[in-house]
Amino acid sequence: MIRLFTALEIPDEAAERLARLQQGLDGARWIERPDFHITLRFAGDIPEDVASDFAEALSDIPVEPFDIEIEGLGEFGGARPHTLWAGVRPSEPLRILQGRHESAARRIGLKPDTRNFTPHVTIARLGRVETGAVYNFIRANSPFAAPAFTVERFTLFSARASTGGGPYVAEKHYPDRDWEQEE
Repeated sequence: MIRLFTALEIPDEAAERLARLQQGLDGARWIERPDFHITLRFAGDIPEDVASDFAEALSDIPVEPFDIEIEGLGEFGGARPHTLWAGVRPSEPLRILQGRHESAARRIGLKPDTRNFTPHVTIARLGRVETGAVYNFIRANSPFAAPAFTVERFTLFSARASTGGGPYVAEKHYPDRDWEQEE
């Protein structure tokens, strides 16, 4: 079994801005800067043969460049926040790309993701952080925005089975081409 998900990587300039937020919230487990990402589809723990099928299905997904804007802060969990995140401005190209990932997952037999797609970058796991402290942190750091960036690829990641995930390993980039030689 391997735990997989697809995501958009966060470039250095935006990641640096996100990393500067990571202080002043006692008890928060901050996500490591290299692990910042925008999840498109969480596949979960799947057998190796299904993982191979998923990787192949992703190869059919086209990526037309589009811009991402990270803005705003929020939490998941409501009265008992468990995750602190930076928001991603919804856009039609992002919605379409995420829908194609969902379709690819279903085509190879994965169960549908029943959660609504809420694009975000997780910046901390909160565990036992007091609710009031979380909302004070959000207010104190708002408004928040990171430099916009252009998406030209997505990545298939693997993760170890643990609370909080990382470290994540980039298994394959799509489209699969040598990005270092392009300008």
